[in-house]
Amino acid sequence: MKKILFTCAASSLLCSPAYALKVDLGGIGKGDRIPPNFAFCMPDGKGKTKNGGNLNPQIRWSGAPKGTKSFALLVVDPDVPASFDDANKEGKTLPADMPRQDFYHWVLVDIPADVTSIKQGQDSSGYKQTGKPVGKTSYGVNGQNDYASFMKGSFGGYDGPCPPWNDERLHHYHFRIYALDTPSLDLSGNFTGKQAMEAIGKHTMATAEAVGTYSNRP
Repeated sequence: MKKILFTCAASSLLCSPAYALKVDLGGIGKGDRIPPNFAFCMPDGKGKTKNGGNLNPQIRWSGAPKGTKSFALLVVDPDVPASFDDANKEGKTLPADMPRQDFYHWVLVDIPADVTSIKQGQDSSGYKQTGKPVGKTSYGVNGQNDYASFMKGSFGGYDGPCPPWNDERLHHYHFRIYALDTPSLDLSGNFTGKQAMEAIGKHTMATAEAVGTYSNRP
C-alpha cells in the first residue's frame, strides 16, 4: 500500500480532505500558552519555579486515513538547551540563540485504531517527583520521557513543561499524532522518543500536530 504523508496543524485547512488528520487540545488554542495546571513546574512568583499541576491536557484527533491500524502520540519540545550548565543559576541567562535539542515529554505508541481521544488527567493526574511507570494502558503503551535522563525514576507517560527560569527562549510543545499502518510497533520497556520515532517512520500514513507554548521566565 502506498503511504501518503500529510502534516497539518490543528486548525489548518491545507490538508487533503481525504487525509485531514486533525488534533485538538482541550483548552489550548493554536500557539496559546499552556496553562500551569498542565506543566511539570510553574513560576513561583519570586523569579524561580515550584511544582506545577502536571495534568495531561485532553487531546482528541480525527480524520485518520482509511487503513489506519494504530496511532502514536509524541509530545516534543525542540527548544530545550543543548547544555544545562547555566540552567536555573543566579546571575546567568540562557540566550535565545544558544544550541537547542529535542526533549520528549510523552511517548505513547500502539494506541488502538478505535481510540481517538485521551481525557484530561487520564495519563497524568499530578506532579510525581520520581515519575510514573512505563508500559501498557487501555489507550496504548507508554515509553519513557526525557525527564528520566537527569532525574531518578522511570518517568513513563506524560510530564509537562518545565523550562529553566533563566531561559530567554519561548518554548514550543508539539503534540503530534501519527496514523500508522501497523497495530503495533513492537516496542517495550523503557523505550525513548528517539526509538519510537525510528519505528514510527517506517509505518506513518499521516501526521498532524497542535502546538502550545510555555515559559517560566518572569
